[in-house]
Amino acid sequence: MPEICRFFGISIRMYYNDHAPPHFHVLYGDQKAIVDIRTLMVIDGRLSPRALGMVME
Repeated sequence: MPEICRFFGISIRMYYNDHAPPHFHVLYGDQKAIVDIRTLMVIDGRLSPRALGMVME
């Protein structure tokens, strides 16, 4: 999976032709989440509040 960005140990990744809705994957240690690009809501998985705040920023 291509990595788009990495900061503070958080990795943002995206597939070119993945399933709908448009989203990106977040990996942080053993935490994983899928975030909808349009709404910025976590649609699968879980991140700590601190990591989620940095991703949303």
